[in-house]
Amino acid sequence: MSHTMFVNLPVQDVERSKEFFTKLGFQLFGMGDEMASVVINERTQVMLLAEPVFAGYARNAVAKPADSTQVIMVIAADDREGVDALFEKAVSAGAEPVGDARESFGRYQRAFTDLDGHHWEALCLVQPA
Repeated sequence: MSHTMFVNLPVQDVERSKEFFTKLGFQLFGMGDEMASVVINERTQVMLLAEPVFAGYARNAVAKPADSTQVIMVIAADDREGVDALFEKAVSAGAEPVGDARESFGRYQRAFTDLDGHHWEALCLVQPA
């Protein structure tokens, strides 16, 4: 059985986050003042929830992404060029780079934090030379 995945993220400003992810080339769905869904693919969506809305669902205090990392979200690309293109779009839309490009264990990846400080990576599988 195949399942759909929804990842919920607290954001400070839903409109600003919607603009950021639109600049990365993602479609949005179910938008409102306090939430919007970023469609990663037909089976995966990232729900952007205003912090008070997110807090209403959370059992514990909402972590501040600038202070700690609870999760690293990774988006797969087809090749190195796709990884670099997503990374460059993110940085030009206001993301902060995290470290250098890495190639190890058959993967090429680049990391950035979004406007709220959530850690993202673009990754592709690479064939050994």
